[in-house]
Amino acid sequence: MTLPKDFLWGGATAANQLEGAYTEDGRGLSNVDVIPHGEYRLDIAIGKRHYSDVPEGQYYPSHEAIDFYHHYKEDIALFAEMGFKCYRFSISWSRIFPTGMEDEPNEAGLKFYEQVIDELLKYNIEPVITLNHFDMPKALIDELGSWRSRKVVDYFEKYVRTVFERFQGKVKYWITFNEINMLLHFSFMGAGIYIAPDEDREKVLYTAAHHELIASSVAVKLLKEIDSDAHIGCMIAAGDYYPYSSRPEDVWAAHKEDQENFFFIDVQSRGEYPRWTKQRFEKLGLSFSDEDLQFLRENTVDYISFSYYSSRTAASDETKAEKAMGNAFFGVKNPYLKDSEWGWAIDPLGLRITMNTLWERYQKPLFIIENGLGARDTVEADGSVHDTYRMEYLKAHIEAFKDAVEQDNIPLIGYTPWGCIDLVSASSGEMSKRYGFIYVDRDDQGNGTLKRSKKDSFAWYQKVIQSNGEDLTIPGE
Repeated sequence: MTLPKDFLWGGATAANQLEGAYTEDGRGLSNVDVIPHGEYRLDIAIGKRHYSDVPEGQYYPSHEAIDFYHHYKEDIALFAEMGFKCYRFSISWSRIFPTGMEDEPNEAGLKFYEQVIDELLKYNIEPVITLNHFDMPKALIDELGSWRSRKVVDYFEKYVRTVFERFQGKVKYWITFNEINMLLHFSFMGAGIYIAPDEDREKVLYTAAHHELIASSVAVKLLKEIDSDAHIGCMIAAGDYYPYSSRPEDVWAAHKEDQENFFFIDVQSRGEYPRWTKQRFEKLGLSFSDEDLQFLRENTVDYISFSYYSSRTAASDETKAEKAMGNAFFGVKNPYLKDSEWGWAIDPLGLRITMNTLWERYQKPLFIIENGLGARDTVEADGSVHDTYRMEYLKAHIEAFKDAVEQDNIPLIGYTPWGCIDLVSASSGEMSKRYGFIYVDRDDQGNGTLKRSKKDSFAWYQKVIQSNGEDLTIPGE
């Protein structure tokens, strides 16, 4: 068994990390637009520090990013040259409804995405669109406290209905929320939620989680009504937790981490809150109506999409092991794995393990929509970038998911490596943490020409797609 002929090879990006043009053509501000690069970024992103509590003169990388807004035709032509079958991107909510609260959408914003979609279709590239990728209109944060408020669900419904109706028949694959579980880790970046010192953090986050889950089901219901031929999935930042040792306490610590990680997808895919949440909700004083619970049961997703960069390791006593740097998921360092430059464990077999976990848990088709290696690239005198390390990482992970498909018989829709063109890192705000097959001349302070150029991995991925994953040979091997 090989990969199906209609397997969707492509690449993935997010509006707030590549579009730029942050106030152009009527766009309103979003949460990521007020998260600066530098020393204040992490505390604001995790909801610990208010976005306004920073000195003047900060650099905000989302404001221009790589200016995809004005380069989309050039960039899509490069994607087509690589042979993309699909392109996963997101819509900026505040480009459609600048404050989130308008009665009518911003036509210029809709027109932009219509042009992007039409450009993709011109090259027979399937659009895969995320409705909400770390994207919250700033006005809804300031006025309503973001997803704390049930009113935000109604505003989200209006936004979703607008884009579904506008792009009906053109988009076959939708995703509700990007890495929805990031709410519990990067609350402001993921969902626009700042936690004041006197607030009960857990109560705020689980209240917001319920509202996001209702909003996800609203999107599912609407799509079935508006465009029943299309498919809609959820998305999790995935990667199984390993126990640090075979001590039962470490195994239990890993199990508890996995429980919390799968919490959102349990609801979106199965339509039920897991039983363990009952006591937690009671302790927090939270209760949800029978109508809400029935609505969640009746409107579950069609497929499970996920990001996978690394596995994670949990210990019952973290003082006895070296801390892992990781992404938003902190734990302990796995002594059997090498790390990327940013401290992310490199674990291709972990992708196969994660796919088996997701399939066995949900029995719904999977879609790998983020995977890749963030690395510092060196531009040679002739402009070339020899990124063998990136090809090696991707090759190992492609081999792992092929094993999951061919040997474990797991249905997989497609594979879209993250940051197929260099863009701003969500976690660090850096441009120097590069993932792309396409180099963009831009540095961490916003300097550069924005010129696009092909890395060595460009031709390699082109060959991978042409062979449907059969030819993974890296030049020089």
